[in-house]
Amino acid sequence: MAEGEKDHYETLGARHDSTRDEIGRRYKRLASERHPDRGGSEEAMKDLNEAYRVLGDDAAREAYDSRRRAARSSQGDDIAAGKTYAENFAPEEFTPVSSSAAQADAMWGRAAGATLCVFLGLVLLMLVRAHYVVFLFPLALLAAALVFFGVWMAHAAMVYAREGFQPSHFARRSAWAQELIFWSVVAGGVGVVYLLLTSV
Repeated sequence: MAEGEKDHYETLGARHDSTRDEIGRRYKRLASERHPDRGGSEEAMKDLNEAYRVLGDDAAREAYDSRRRAARSSQGDDIAAGKTYAENFAPEEFTPVSSSAAQADAMWGRAAGATLCVFLGLVLLMLVRAHYVVFLFPLALLAAALVFFGVWMAHAAMVYAREGFQPSHFARRSAWAQELIFWSVVAGGVGVVYLLLTSV
């Protein structure tokens, strides 16, 4: 491929091993979308026509592929068959890296949100119970939803903290015990709240 020559496969969004019929179908679809009469640019249409002129003709395509192979081998790059230009030259994998401080902040942020939701929900429940009239029923539902959401956030914080450890760590291996303790505490809390609400 001569220096400055466009990547016709990328222009058509085609794979290196696409058949002539596939290239023809892609050209027709893109031409109908990018035609200047439909709001496309003349430059984009010109690139599209050039790509189809080269890839739609077997002899021109073979010559173009030969130039591509020669250019890649001279640069020391091997073009993987059947991939687009973007697939060949994009980074293979992105692995996000997070510091332990950021992970701790995320866990404590979830825990604080859970505590706030549970606290606000319980206060609202107590207020509704103390001044109960029929039209306050929606507020009681909102309070219960807040408490439920807080419990869910607390569970998510616990799971997040647990997954920060290595698979062989005791915290990961004792997940069942943590779940048992967590839901036992939740059940006990529900019982205490029920007793408080019925005694008011």
